[in-house]
Amino acid sequence: MPAPAALGGAAAHAAVTGTAATPGTVVQEGGRPTVPAGDEGPVTLRFTATLPEGVRGPVSAALHLPHRLDGAAGDAEVSDEAVVSTCAVGGVAYGPCPWKWPYNDMGLPFDPPSLALPTVGAAATLAYAVTLDADETAVGLGSPDASSAALDARVELKDGTGAVVAQGPVLLSFVPGTPPARERGTLHARDRSGVLWRYEATGVTSRPFERRKRVGGGWQVYTAVTPLRKPDVAGGGALAARDRDGVLWYYEGTGDPGAPFARRVRVGGGWNAYDTMTTLDSPNGALARDAAGVLWKHDVPAVAPAPPFTPKQRLQGDWKRYTALVGTGELGRDRSADLVARDASGQLWLHQGRRRTGPAWNPSLVPDTARTPVGGGWNVYDLLV
Repeated sequence: MPAPAALGGAAAHAAVTGTAATPGTVVQEGGRPTVPAGDEGPVTLRFTATLPEGVRGPVSAALHLPHRLDGAAGDAEVSDEAVVSTCAVGGVAYGPCPWKWPYNDMGLPFDPPSLALPTVGAAATLAYAVTLDADETAVGLGSPDASSAALDARVELKDGTGAVVAQGPVLLSFVPGTPPARERGTLHARDRSGVLWRYEATGVTSRPFERRKRVGGGWQVYTAVTPLRKPDVAGGGALAARDRDGVLWYYEGTGDPGAPFARRVRVGGGWNAYDTMTTLDSPNGALARDAAGVLWKHDVPAVAPAPPFTPKQRLQGDWKRYTALVGTGELGRDRSADLVARDASGQLWLHQGRRRTGPAWNPSLVPDTARTPVGGGWNVYDLLV
């Protein structure tokens, strides 16, 4: 069996003859595929090109999206690996095929995105199978303003002289999919026997957690456990745990979801001075309130676990009034973490962090008179997380 043209077969070197003036057609098979922009995996797009009689020699092909992305690369929110593809022609697999993204060295758009398909020898019909594996940014390919996930792409085949020998539309839809594992958090829960369980987020609002997974036993020795650096489904993040003697221990994420935490590292003693501990997601760290009602901030440096925390910083304010304090994580691109607090009457309050363009996060920069009421009735709960 002769080698395919793209692998150096004879057809790749044949003379180009008889190119028709009227291009042939491209017909999509199976209707418009829906491509999830997330962790679901690839979807296959299939179409067949019919060439005019007389076309000989190598034929190249490309799939073009219908528009260029408006604005700078950072504004478009489409990564340089938004879609990864493999290609096959006539049942012969050619492996990965490259996408060209529409940004120049200045990060500005200049051409629509396009996919280079394998160059093969001419035939009456050429059947293409293209896999499309999209990340979460691919929904931005739907239209110039990213308001639609549906688009009409175009396939174009050319002969060795550059003349178009077949062309036609193909329909695609990019829809939001499951966020990648590194962007889905985990909830940890300890049962009465001291076993720690892990609930991984699905990214689906109607079914927020997967079935629980056992982390391990022995966690009953701790009087407080709090997440640090946002534990995620991919095995990233970290936990801090305080034992009955007031010693704080640090558990670094391994990056292995099957064994998500490395062996514990001793941070230091004296942590039983605090009656409340909670986490901050941005900047990463922990908040701890002492018996006098003073709130302290402990930042986790980018390189961990040595040292797990920077020197503590005192935060002003009357924090003794609250029966629960919870860091809410990051609520916007230009704002650091916020804090919600429940008072003795069951009223929940929001303390907003400073915007990232200003100083480091500090609730004292937002006076108590500026705190925002969320609502009452929160004293029916014995735990906020």
